[in-house]
Amino acid sequence: MTLRTGAALAAVTALTLTACGGVSGDDAAGSASDGYHGTLQGVGASSMRAAQEAWRAGFQTANPKATINYSPDGSGAGRTAFSDGAADFAGSDRALNDEEMTRAFAKCVAGTSPINLPVYISPIAIIFNVDGVTELNLTAEVIAKIFAGQITNWNDPAIVALNTGVSLPNLTITPVHRSDNSGTTENFTSTLSQVAPAVWTERASGDWPAAFQGEGAQGTSGVVAAVQSGSGTIGYADISGVAEAMTMVSYSLDGMADYVGPTAEAAAQVVEASERVAASTNDWTLELDRTAAGYPFVLVSYAIACQQYADPATGELVNAYLSYLASDEGQLAAVPQAGNAPLAGELAQGVQAAVATIE
Repeated sequence: MTLRTGAALAAVTALTLTACGGVSGDDAAGSASDGYHGTLQGVGASSMRAAQEAWRAGFQTANPKATINYSPDGSGAGRTAFSDGAADFAGSDRALNDEEMTRAFAKCVAGTSPINLPVYISPIAIIFNVDGVTELNLTAEVIAKIFAGQITNWNDPAIVALNTGVSLPNLTITPVHRSDNSGTTENFTSTLSQVAPAVWTERASGDWPAAFQGEGAQGTSGVVAAVQSGSGTIGYADISGVAEAMTMVSYSLDGMADYVGPTAEAAAQVVEASERVAASTNDWTLELDRTAAGYPFVLVSYAIACQQYADPATGELVNAYLSYLASDEGQLAAVPQAGNAPLAGELAQGVQAAVATIE
């Protein structure tokens, strides 16, 4: 089944969250007149920081007696916190894998499995800092060779050939990568393994390959800061964490196709061409086809939640919060801060229906 996100940034009909009654979270009091009560703790992907800020603000405005916390400690930290019971939900730039799905999850009813819900689609920008260079075209092969340490100078003939008229200096390239376990890294390396398999022979992983050197930095903000403060640096980061003034690479698979930048529209093209992994009725894990038309360095971030919570009040509040952020209204609310591609079409409808089953 090929997913249809439609025109991802087109105006869509708002689905307004109705703050209707019930008990929730830490507070057993609640009524239809004053919205949801209680507190939730989320932990996870730093790439979702800006989107989560927008979602939390929107939900808490509608429900002033509810508090939603989100610690952007990284995807790996989020999955661990959710499994251990330190978080009510996780944010992760990849879905739980088969091995992780078999674990016991402290917040979930024994014997039930969590569900993976894609709620955030965003391009991963390849950012660089080379004095005097304001635009740069790179192919899949050249990007892979740079991050694999096979191309080490900015005036390498392979880079020069792709950038006619650009004065590229005799300057060492310093690749910057995430030092923590990162869903952004897993998506970035997954892309390289698909679009440049002859060069990038390492498997996709949330941990940067030990065989490849470079400068490590903690979190999205750490990578951005390291690229900004360095000279000859190049790194990767979710677009929401990249300052508008930073210079970004335009990508082409082989130099023959048009070069495209890290836009939400181009990222949505890849998701539109991708398939859902049939894990369960309510699980919406996606298998991204990064060779499709569009911008392949895209991450799909998941909200990971229990299908059935051991504490029904927590389940009700998680249902309410995730219903908001998966709604058309919630998706559009994140765009000004995060630059995401809102869920749309079949994907949006499926995720919204799955969230509604959380209890």
